[in-house]
Amino acid sequence: MTAKVILNPYSNRWNSQKRWAEAEAALKSAGVDFELVVSERKGHIIELAAQAAREKFSPIIVAGGDGSVGDAANGLMQALALSGAAGADEAKRNEAIGPLGIMPTGSANDIVYALGLPTNLNEAARVIASGKTRAMDLGKFNGKYFVNNSGAGLEPYVTIKHEKIKWIKGIARYLVAAMQAIMDKPEWAGRIKWDDDEYVGKFSFISIGNGRRTGGFFMTPHANLFDGKLTLAFGYRATRLGLFQALPRAFNEDKGSYVELDGMREVNSTKISIHLESPSPAHTDGELLNEWIQDFEYEILPKKLNVLVK
Repeated sequence: MTAKVILNPYSNRWNSQKRWAEAEAALKSAGVDFELVVSERKGHIIELAAQAAREKFSPIIVAGGDGSVGDAANGLMQALALSGAAGADEAKRNEAIGPLGIMPTGSANDIVYALGLPTNLNEAARVIASGKTRAMDLGKFNGKYFVNNSGAGLEPYVTIKHEKIKWIKGIARYLVAAMQAIMDKPEWAGRIKWDDDEYVGKFSFISIGNGRRTGGFFMTPHANLFDGKLTLAFGYRATRLGLFQALPRAFNEDKGSYVELDGMREVNSTKISIHLESPSPAHTDGELLNEWIQDFEYEILPKKLNVLVK
């Protein structure tokens, strides 16, 4: 079958567009038969993925970063919902979407890391050509879907800083943005409820992980894409020094993680509800919402997205 490649040229500050010739050559060398479409605006990938799914292209391949992959998943879910509205039976509506392949041309490529996929484009193309799939979980937040993670508080506040930094590339840009955000020290208060407990109090950050890493930081270090659960990490540090002490430990994948510090928690849950007393920025897969919000509803859709894997 013919694949549809969706290129996000802006991903990684236009580096994705610069790398397209390399990605194209890798796909052709691997024997992948494909047609190319290029995203032209924010949200366009959702439309392109939905159209590709309706036209029965398989697989759908994303050349971009985490936000691009997340948008493609939203497009596939949109196509599935429309097929349901057209009268498909319940089994059809509940089936997994995809398959989805990834050519990693983003900056952090966190979902690629979580899936154990190669970042080398030639190797990534060979993974796609092999046709091996695995069904991973998909997160849902206020009606929108995400593949890797979502968050409120300091985490998307860092993204706001990150988008303003022009002189640094790659994961180093996230680190500088985190340091700038900590110096501002924003904080919130409210209530978080999950499957079997709740917390009421102050927050520095709230991170909801399907994957373990976001922007190079292990914000939900014990998350698992295949366990049927979301991983919730949250915490409050009263001082800038306390936040700076936690920052380097966010690079630890397991032992010595920041979630072991006082004031930090990490739990697994199928549903999460959050109400904040004041609005917060929010994101899914690193893409900021257009406005700050106070209410968040999360759930996990187990084994919903078929991805091409090694």
